[in-house]
Amino acid sequence: MSSEQRFFRFLQERIGLDVASVGAPMVERALHQRCAAVSARDLDDYWLQMQQSSQEQQALIEAVIVPETWFFRYPESFAALVSLALKRLAVLAGSRPLRILSLPCSTGEEPYSIAMALLDAGVSGAAFRVDGIDISSGSIARAKHAVYGRNSFRGLQQAFRQVHFSECAEGQRLDERVRQQVNLQVGNVLDPMLRTREGAYDFVFCRNLLIYFDVPTQQRVFEVLKSLTHDEGVLFIGPAEGSLLARLGMRPLGIPQSFAYVRQEPVEAPVSKPVVVLKPIPPVAPRPVQEPVRRPFTAFQSKPQPSANTGTAAQLLEQIAQLANSGSSVQARAACERYLREHEPCAQVFYWLGLLGDTAGDSADAVRHYRKALYLEPQHPEALAHLAALLASQGDLVGARRLQARAVRLEREPER
Repeated sequence: MSSEQRFFRFLQERIGLDVASVGAPMVERALHQRCAAVSARDLDDYWLQMQQSSQEQQALIEAVIVPETWFFRYPESFAALVSLALKRLAVLAGSRPLRILSLPCSTGEEPYSIAMALLDAGVSGAAFRVDGIDISSGSIARAKHAVYGRNSFRGLQQAFRQVHFSECAEGQRLDERVRQQVNLQVGNVLDPMLRTREGAYDFVFCRNLLIYFDVPTQQRVFEVLKSLTHDEGVLFIGPAEGSLLARLGMRPLGIPQSFAYVRQEPVEAPVSKPVVVLKPIPPVAPRPVQEPVRRPFTAFQSKPQPSANTGTAAQLLEQIAQLANSGSSVQARAACERYLREHEPCAQVFYWLGLLGDTAGDSADAVRHYRKALYLEPQHPEALAHLAALLASQGDLVGARRLQARAVRLEREPER
């Protein structure tokens, strides 16, 4: 076993990390940083020091974990949450408050976004409670401090910032009204005691976590998440994780761009099956949820980009989005083919064709059309995300990481 391999095994056993999912060089950099921090002579010396110190074990975990989050990331998930929460509260009829979990909660942006969305929708603070759990004590400390810099505020719609934050010397401080709705604590999803300690939640947010685990660990974590979610509850996941949950016995709820999943056995009336958007970044002309979220929180609406500057082309693109989001797969594909016959090739149309193939289970068709979209528009965010997830599911981790890196660079460009 190489010097690094024992550390890789430690991380896999302690936090479930599949080093291949993030790349060995990133973990090796963290190892050398910690070696320098404790003045270890080499990796052998550092291994001995780490074995004797639970604090240093946690420090290594903290060095490997790099939080990457912001307020209202994947905004349609929060719009869907509001719609579903209002319905759930009507069923509960005041018998108990809603219980919502954010795991991992990182530095707090996600659980606080949940609280802001519900408060802005008129939900009483007494009607819900949010728990935020993360393995990183440093992240929990920053979340409790609740002061944020500009990287936590991304996207075009930031009315919530004026309503719920005030300026301070360190940045933007979150109001106490929001903070008091969220309970933050250190915890590990692989801890067997977690499920017995926490009980069932109405809504669980666990986004962009499963993709970092190997298959056996994914199964373990899924069983934990399932036990933490009420029988009628909803699990919100990351855009690259839909295919994983489908294989593990969950089904999409049917709200486009929300990444919301429920147990395979239908609890309520069946929902008409839509084209499930498994792995996008921002949406394209998404269908709004039934109950609109009150200001200042509103869902982002990205506009279609027609290939020809004509009303007909733009209208046809909008029609394609509406058909796909309503579950009319055959009609959506026909509309895509019509567009390509009548107009110049368009990356957005090839993306939709890839998405239709993806949700139909035709991976080869999906890959072919995603690649065509990226040929025409190399930085197309949705095509990058979908193709990366598809390649990862096929075992091409190198190709997937390359595309994911492009997508991350694209997300960060507006900050520069």
